[in-house]
Amino acid sequence: MDFVLNNVLQDPPVLLGLIAMIGLIVQRKPISEIVKGSVTAAFGMVILTEGVNMLTGVVSAINTSVQAKMGISVAKGLSDATFTADYGGAVGMAMFLALIIHLIIARFTPVKTIFLTGHMLWWVPFVIVAGGVEGGLRGPILIIVSAIMSALYFSVAPWILRKYIWAATGDDSFLIGHPTTILSLISGFVAKRVGNKEHSTENINVPQGLSFFREISISGGLVMFLVDIVVGLIAPALVPKGGNLFMVALNAGLTFGGGLLILLYGVRLLVNQIIPAFQGISEKLVPGAKPAFDVPILFNYKPNAVIIGFISAFITSTILVLIANTTNLFGVLVVPMVITCFFECGGAAIVGEGQGGVRGAVIGTAVASFAMIALVGVSAAMMGDTIKNWILIFGGNDLSLWAIISKLVTSIIGGF
Repeated sequence: MDFVLNNVLQDPPVLLGLIAMIGLIVQRKPISEIVKGSVTAAFGMVILTEGVNMLTGVVSAINTSVQAKMGISVAKGLSDATFTADYGGAVGMAMFLALIIHLIIARFTPVKTIFLTGHMLWWVPFVIVAGGVEGGLRGPILIIVSAIMSALYFSVAPWILRKYIWAATGDDSFLIGHPTTILSLISGFVAKRVGNKEHSTENINVPQGLSFFREISISGGLVMFLVDIVVGLIAPALVPKGGNLFMVALNAGLTFGGGLLILLYGVRLLVNQIIPAFQGISEKLVPGAKPAFDVPILFNYKPNAVIIGFISAFITSTILVLIANTTNLFGVLVVPMVITCFFECGGAAIVGEGQGGVRGAVIGTAVASFAMIALVGVSAAMMGDTIKNWILIFGGNDLSLWAIISKLVTSIIGGF
C-alpha cells in the first residue's frame, strides 16, 4: 500500500502510463502498440508537467516578491511541513480509501467519471483532513470521514461541470478533475447570461501586422513580461541583487511562452494516447466512464481565452485583495492569487467563453474572482492551526471550498 501510495498514485507519468497500458492490454492490442501507447502517454504527462513547472516558476517568483513587499512570511513549497509530518499518514490512508469509494461510485451510480489528476488525488484529502483536524476529529473517524468526502469530490466535481466542458471543447470524451470547478461554474453561469457565443475569443480580429498575437506562446509571454515589469516596479524583490528588471521580465516572458508551447505539446501527446486506452478500461470495468484530467488539457482548445481570463482575474482580484487587506475583512492578510488566476481562472475563462464568447470570458472570470478572494480569505482564517500558509498561496478554489466544508461538517460530527 505504501509503495502504491508514494510511487504510483503520486507519480502522474507512471500512473497514466500504467492506465494506458492496462487499457491497451484489455483491448488485446499487439505488444508493439501496448509499449508505444503506454510509454507515449507517460512521455506526454512528463512534457505537460515540465511545461506546467515552467509556468509555475514564473508565477511563483511574482508571488514571492509580492509577499516580501507586503511583509508576509508564508510556507515555501506545496505543503505545511508541520501538518504533513503529523497527519501525512492520515492523508495517505484517506486517499487510498477515497479511491476505492470513488471507483464504487463510478461502477454502481450514474456518476461515471474516473479522477486521473495525480497530484490532486493527494491535495484534495490533504485539505479535507486539515478541515477535519480544525473541526476536532482525530484517529480512525478523521480518516473515514475525510475519505468519504474526498471520494465525493473526485466523483461529483468533474461530473457537475461536464456540460460546460463539453460545450467549450466540443469533445465529450473527457472531463476536468481540477480545483477550478467552483470558479468555472460561476463563470459559466454568469457568461451564459451576459455574453454572446457568436463572438469567440479565438476569432478576434487582429490587424495583419499584429497577427503574432494569435500565437498563445507569444501573447502569453508578452502579457507575463508586462506583469513582471509592473510587479518589479512595485515589489523590487522580484529582481535579484545586481540584476536588471527589463532582463528579468524578458526572461520571465520567454520562459512563460516556452512553457505554454511545451504544455500544449504534452497535452496533445497525452490525449491522443490515454483516451483510446482508457475506453478499453471503462468498457470492461466501469462502462460509460469518462476520464477526468488536469485543467491544462483545456488550454489547447481556447488558448486566447486563457490569457484573457488571466488578465481579467488578475486585475479584478488584485483590486479586491487591496480592499480586503485595507479593511481587514478576513482578519488575515491575503496576497494576490497569481497561480489561481492563471490555472483555475484560465479554466473558468474557457468555460465562460464556451457560454458567452469574449464577453463571457471576461465578465465570467471577473465575477469568479470575487468568489476566489472570498474563498481564500475565509478558508485561511478557518485553517489557522493547520494549513493557513499553504491555502494563502494555492487556495481560492475548490481546495478552499472543501477545506471550509470539511471543517463545518466535522465540527458537527465532533460535537456529538
